[in-house]
Amino acid sequence: MLRVGLTGGIGAGKSEVSRLLASLGAVIVDADLIAREVVEPGTPGLAAVVAEFGETVLRPDGTLDRPALGTVVFADPERLAALNAIVHPLVRERSAELEAAAGPGDVVVQDVPLLAENGLAPLYDLVVVVDAPDEVRLDRLVRLRGMAEDEARARMSAQSARADRLAVADVVIDNSGALADLEPRVHEVWEQLRTRAAADA
Repeated sequence: MLRVGLTGGIGAGKSEVSRLLASLGAVIVDADLIAREVVEPGTPGLAAVVAEFGETVLRPDGTLDRPALGTVVFADPERLAALNAIVHPLVRERSAELEAAAGPGDVVVQDVPLLAENGLAPLYDLVVVVDAPDEVRLDRLVRLRGMAEDEARARMSAQSARADRLAVADVVIDNSGALADLEPRVHEVWEQLRTRAAADA
């Protein structure tokens, strides 16, 4: 099994690369998606969040009110640490389960937005960074996601600098152009990953 860490700055196109890799046969472990799953209604994760933060973080239908929780935790590092102490172990456990279900010759791609920021590169056999210049990313966030420019800049500056991400990359996927240019590059990288996984199996 080949363990790959996939990361990229906001607006670089990491989600699209993840989707393409999944379509080619990669086992995708998406930390953001799992973080949502572990606090769905009826889960021990949601019960623990409510026990810690109170019923005010629930919507009337019993689902987690993320904006309400966000206003509590992002203004207070201690409350954020309390939330992370609940969610992160559950995400790690579920990620490990998904990884354990993969076969010996599989390519397991962990989609990790803050890989560089959290110093996680050593956990993987190799790191793939999806890269695009800051001005391209800013344009996508404003034009395609409808963000205000100041919000987009703030979200970008909250992440590692582009150079820091590139410094941990074993493979860089340039996504500064059109979507049509991205697909062949992802196919090329997939062949490299499969070859490496087969050799390691």
